[in-house]
Amino acid sequence: MNRKAFVVCMLATGCFAATSVFAPNAGAQDAKVKAAMGALKAATVKLGAPKIEGMEAVSGKNASALYFGKTKINNNYEIVDAVVKAHGGTATLFAKTGDEYVRVSTNVPKPDGSGRATGTILDPAGKAIVEINAGKAFYGEVTILGVPYITGYEPIKDASGKVIGIWYVGYKK
Repeated sequence: MNRKAFVVCMLATGCFAATSVFAPNAGAQDAKVKAAMGALKAATVKLGAPKIEGMEAVSGKNASALYFGKTKINNNYEIVDAVVKAHGGTATLFAKTGDEYVRVSTNVPKPDGSGRATGTILDPAGKAIVEINAGKAFYGEVTILGVPYITGYEPIKDASGKVIGIWYVGYKK
């Protein structure tokens, strides 16, 4: 092996080692996010097909009423709390209202810690919304109401394939 190849090999080994030391939980975090997402989706889908029907205020904000089957999700925390009880982290169901995605069921805390962040919206300039608007999932790090999280967002689509909401799970970084 010549000197140049040896140096490149050593640099690559050093980078790999540094990544292992500084990000030891990245794989574990990803697995946790995927497991929690699977649980959230399974809990909602077993209730029936998703749909938007009417409007309902959520923490003072008018939002589309999100249903799975006959179960209205707005202001109903049973599913998100069960997922968090089983998997930790946070969970949210968003309803598409106009061009915004409103947290209609969540256990993400308000920035001041005074309760649930229901009625708040998905960051319209954030990383996740671009993928969701394209009908695709987003997994990665985002800042939610000022706090960094490792997250998963997947679009909720109605029977016609239209995006009507978002499934979200995440863990504080």
